[in-house]
Amino acid sequence: MAVGKDMTIGELLMTDRSVGMVLMQNGMHCVGCPSAAGETLEEAALVHGMDVEKLMADINDFLDKK
Repeated sequence: MAVGKDMTIGELLMTDRSVGMVLMQNGMHCVGCPSAAGETLEEAALVHGMDVEKLMADINDFLDKK
């Protein structure tokens, strides 16, 4: 499965809970926040000043190696 920027944080975590570790390693420490679950990866990256393309690449790389 390839992660897209339109996926919500909740969808990502339901797919694989360990993706939360990748998000936190990239500086997104609010993955447990109830409002974060409804944000898309792109929205969350924007709020946190992150490059969504790099974040998606990191998540997809992590999932590919599992």
